[in-house]
Amino acid sequence: MPPLSIPAMFFETAGRRRGQTRCLVKTDGAFVPTSWDQCLTNVEEIASGLLGLGLAREDRLAILSSTRPEWVEADLAALAVGCVTIPIYPSSLAEECAYILVDSGARTVIVENADQAEKIRAAVGAGVEIDGNLHEVKLDHLIVIEGEAEGCLRLDALKADGRGPLSDRRREIESRTSEIHPEQLATIVYTSGTTGRPKGVMQSHGNHLAAIEAVRQLDIVREGELDFLFLPLAHSFGRMMEFLGLSSGSVTVFAEKIETISDDVALSRPHFMPSVPRIFEKIYSRVLQAMDEATPARRRIFNWALEVGKRRSEHVNRGTAVPVILRLSDRLAHRLVFKKIHDLMGGRMRYLISGGAPLSPEINQFFHAVGLPVLEGYGLTETTPILTCNKPGHTRVGTVGTAVPGVTLQLAGDGEILAKGPNIAYGYYQRPEDTAEAWDSEGWFHTGDIGVIEDGFLRITDRKKELIKTAGGKYVAPQKIENLLKARPMISQAAVIGDRLKFCVALLTLDPDAAAEWSAKAHGQAKDLAFLAEDRRMVAKLQTEVDVVNSRLASFETIKYFRILPRDFSVESGELTPSLKLKRKVITERYADIIGSLAAS
Repeated sequence: MPPLSIPAMFFETAGRRRGQTRCLVKTDGAFVPTSWDQCLTNVEEIASGLLGLGLAREDRLAILSSTRPEWVEADLAALAVGCVTIPIYPSSLAEECAYILVDSGARTVIVENADQAEKIRAAVGAGVEIDGNLHEVKLDHLIVIEGEAEGCLRLDALKADGRGPLSDRRREIESRTSEIHPEQLATIVYTSGTTGRPKGVMQSHGNHLAAIEAVRQLDIVREGELDFLFLPLAHSFGRMMEFLGLSSGSVTVFAEKIETISDDVALSRPHFMPSVPRIFEKIYSRVLQAMDEATPARRRIFNWALEVGKRRSEHVNRGTAVPVILRLSDRLAHRLVFKKIHDLMGGRMRYLISGGAPLSPEINQFFHAVGLPVLEGYGLTETTPILTCNKPGHTRVGTVGTAVPGVTLQLAGDGEILAKGPNIAYGYYQRPEDTAEAWDSEGWFHTGDIGVIEDGFLRITDRKKELIKTAGGKYVAPQKIENLLKARPMISQAAVIGDRLKFCVALLTLDPDAAAEWSAKAHGQAKDLAFLAEDRRMVAKLQTEVDVVNSRLASFETIKYFRILPRDFSVESGELTPSLKLKRKVITERYADIIGSLAAS
C-alpha cells in the first residue's frame, strides 16, 4: 500500500535504505556522508523533543533557515507528529516574518542562527499591522540550529531532550503519523509575491505525494544516485525536489552556499541538478565570453561542435536513433569541446531541470547540444509546484513540456492556462475571496499565465497581468525580451518597460564578473559597476548586445532606449523575489524618473 503522508513516505524509504548514504554535507572542504540510519534517528529525536514541548496535532511550526539537512529533518519531524509546517525564506525581513507568523498562527519557530533568531525577536516586539489593526506576534518556543542565541533552545538540546524518552514516545509518533490522511493539511507556503502581501497556499500531504509520484515516473532521479540541492527549501520547487529524493532513495548533496555552487558541483559529481534559470544563464554567459576571447581557430571548432550537438540533440529529444556518422562526429565534438563543460559539472551529470522562471530557448538548446539536457518544467506554489515537464526522449526546446501524469490542462478563451490534478492545492489560507477567484466553480485552477499548447507541449507566452500594452495598442510579452537580453554575456538582469509608452525601454544591470574582466582590459583595472554604468565604451558595448536582441524582435517589441543601472537587482533590495523573479511594480516605481527620461528621449 502506498504511503498516505509525507512522514510515512520517509519512514518507508528509511527502512528500505538502512546502511546506505542519505546525504552529503561539506565539512572542512570535503563532502562527508550521513546515513539513512542517522537521518532517521535525527528525525525521531526531534519529533520526540517536539512532543516534550507539548506540540499538538495541527499546531503550526515555522522554519527560517537556509537549505541544510537540519531543515529537512525538522520539517519531517514536525509533520510526523501531525503539525503543519510554515517555511519562511531566510532573506525575509522581520516585518515579513511577523506577517507570516501572525497569519499562519505559528508559535514555534526553528531558526538557523542568532541573526535569524534576532529577526524573529524583532518581529515579536514590533507586531504586524493588517487592515489597519496591529496584531501581536505570539511565540511559545524559539529553537536555533547552530550557535548560541539568547533565549533560544538549541536543536541539539531538543534532540537530547527527546532521546531519553524516545522509546516511550515512538509509539505516539507512529500513532500520529498513521492517523494522517492524504487530504490533511501538511504545510502553508507563502508565495514570495511580486506585489502586495504574500498569500498562504494550503498544500496537503496528498498534494505532495501526487507531485512526487508524477515526477518519479519521468525517471530523472534514481535510487542511490546523487542529486545536488541548493534551492531554498522555503520555495515549493526546492522542497518538491527534496521530497523526491526522500521518496526515490537518492543521495542529496547539500551545497555549502550559493557562492560555492560551481566548486561544490565539480567536487561532488552529482547525477542530477534542479536549478532556477539564473545558474544556467551564468554558465552560458561564461562560455560565450570565453569564445569571444578565443582564437579564430578555436571559435570555428566550437561552432562546428555546437552545430553537431544541436543535430544530435534533435534526434535524442524526438526519441529517434542518431545516425552513425552524426554519432561519430558527436564523440569527436565531445572530446574537443564538450568534455570541458561536462567536467565543470562533475563529469557524470545526466539531467538538469529548470523551474521557477522561464529559461531562454537559446540557452536551453545550448545545454542540450553539449550533452547536458535541461528538462524545463512549469508550475506554481498552488500546484505543489508542478504541472508540466519536458521528459527524457520527449523534449521540445522553447516549451515547458507536456502535462505530468494526473494533470489535465486547458486554455481559457483569453489563453490563460487552467489546470486540474491531485497535486493542486485547495486554496489560500484565510482568504476565501482570493481562493474563489483562482479556483473556479468547476474545480479548474486559474494560473494567471498565458500559453499555447502545440502537440501536447505547453509554451508560456507571458503572465496575464504582466502583458505590456504600448500607447500604440500593441501587446508585448516582456519576459521573452528579458530572457533574450539576459542571454547576452555582459547583462545580468533586464527589466523591460513599455506599458502605455510609445515604445519599449529597458533597465539593464551588469554581470559583475564579466564586467570586471572587460574593465581590466579596457581600463587596466577592474572599475566598480557604478563607474561602468556611465562609461561610454560600456554603453556602446551593451548597445551592440541590445541590437542583436532587437534583430530577433518585431518592430513594436524592440528596445528603443536603455539605461545601465549602477548595481544589480537583488532579493535584499526588494527588486527580486526569493525565487529571482522581477518585482516589476517595485522596479517601475523605484526607477520612475529614469524610465520617464527614457520615454521622453
